[in-house]
Parts: sequence; C-alpha cells; structure tokens
Amino acid sequence: MRIEDLEIFLATVQTGSFTRAAEKLSLSKQYVSRRMDALEASLGVQLFVRNTRSLRITDLGHELRAHAQHILGAVGAAERAISERRDRLQGRLKITVPMSFGLRYLAPVLSGFSRQHPSVQLQVEVNDLFADLIGEDFDMALRIGRLPDSSLIARKLGELPMYACCSPDYARRHGVPATPHELAGHQCLLYGREGQSGWQFNMDGNPLTVPVQGPMVANNGEFLCDAALAGCGIAFLPSFIVEAPIQAGLLVPVLQAYSPAPLQVSVVYPHHRQGSLLVQTLFDFIRLNLPASSFAPRVLPFEAQQDGVRQAG
Repeated sequence: MRIEDLEIFLATVQTGSFTRAAEKLSLSKQYVSRRMDALEASLGVQLFVRNTRSLRITDLGHELRAHAQHILGAVGAAERAISERRDRLQGRLKITVPMSFGLRYLAPVLSGFSRQHPSVQLQVEVNDLFADLIGEDFDMALRIGRLPDSSLIARKLGELPMYACCSPDYARRHGVPATPHELAGHQCLLYGREGQSGWQFNMDGNPLTVPVQGPMVANNGEFLCDAALAGCGIAFLPSFIVEAPIQAGLLVPVLQAYSPAPLQVSVVYPHHRQGSLLVQTLFDFIRLNLPASSFAPRVLPFEAQQDGVRQAG
C-alpha cells in the first residue's frame, strides 16, 4: 500500500469520481483508475462499485476511509514536526577560528547566529593552530592563507589585503628594502608556516615568492604587530591588524609598489559534513553577515623610504 494511493483514494471518495479526483490532484484519469485497481488488488477487497454513470463506495471502502484519514493525518503531522525542527535547527556545531580575525569579526557574527538558532550549541575554539578537523571531530574551520591539498571542502569568503610594514625607528636604523629581493638582508617577523614558506609579492604582473628569515616566529598576528611596533623587524600582516597603527604613524608600509598578494579567507569542512544542514546554514550565515569591511584595505598610503618616512603619491 502506497501513501499516494491513499491520497488518491480519499480524493476519489470526496469528489465521487475518478475524473474529478484526477482534476483535484492534477493527475490523469487513467492513472487514478490504475492506482485504485492496484489498491484493491493489494488489499484483496472491492472498494468501489463502478458503472458507466456513477461510482459508489463499499462498506469496506468506508472502513478504509477512516484509516486513510488517520494515516495521512499522522504523515502530515510528522512532516510538520520535521519541518519545524529543520527551521529551528538543533544539534551541536564544533568549529575552530583564528584568534585575531575571530575575535574582531566572527564573534559578533556567531553571536547573531546563536540568537537566531538557540537550539544549536556552538562549540568554538579560538586558536591560530591548524586543527585536524577529522581527527578532532570538527564540523567546520575558518582558515586564512594558502590551503594545503587535502580532502577538505573549501569555500572562499574573501581576501585580506596584506602589508609589509615596520616601525619608523626600524626604518631609520636599518633602512628599508627597495625590492622584495632585498628582504633577505632584513630582520623579518615570521607568521608560522606562511612566513617560513616565504612572502608573496607581485613583480611585473607575475607572482613572486621571496624567502625571509628573522629573529621571531609566531602564530598570532597581533603578537607580531607588537614586535614590529617595538622595532624588532618587518612584519607581513593583513590590513585589519595593522591599519590602526599605520594610520597613527606607528607603522609604515614598505614595498607597496609590488602589490603584496592578499590572503584568502575560506571556510573548510570535512567531506562527510557536506550534506549537513547545520554546516550549510552556518556557512550561509557567515557569508551573508560577515562585514564587507573585513576585507577592505583602509590603511593610509604611507611608505617607508631609505631616508625616512614620506607619504606616497
């Protein structure tokens, strides 16, 4: 017995004919007639008395009518319950986000998601280390920078403008590089594996990766920004970290003519989470609510020069 057959049966009883039942359900009369023949055959009883001018329901048909109404009512209630649960969303989402970007931009976004979906428990780890999503049972991660080849699904959110910069004091004491290749003679402040694999610039329209080395390696951009402010060396950081000290004149960009390559911001999740409604809903919420200003270059165009600091242009 099929749910569809019970729906056709009730429509036939209510309208009194196969033709009107077919019109009500947007089906063909032949299909309705075949399905009722199949229903009678599966039950082994006669549900209708047919003649050329009328269609009459039998006693067993009346009995089936009550059961069919109960069954279809229960099916409808189940569909509504599941739909309401889907709309409310329930469950747990374990995610990991980078510290500086997470605290500045994602914290208010995730708070908004939590208010909208109070039945979802967000378990958020704020950490600049790359977590093993599968091994540590994460549902999602927000990552900044080049992504290693993996089985994870990556979806781009935007790009972060990058600035190589140093303090005015460092520029006066050590000078500044005129080209990316001259970074080899400078003290560079390295951000984790990004710094150790080299800094990316653009030279004559072509990507250029230059090796760098220096007195400090850290996995947090705010930490490296403080080191640059203290005159420890040249840092290579996204605009949202260095824009305020640049605007205040505490840091000055270098090598702007070589258009440092931006860092990609991505949401990644394991392949087996691809069909998760929770994951998809959270990704859409982040994509729609993350401020466009997160990716906008807003720093002032100052440039450090060998003989001091001047305003570009």
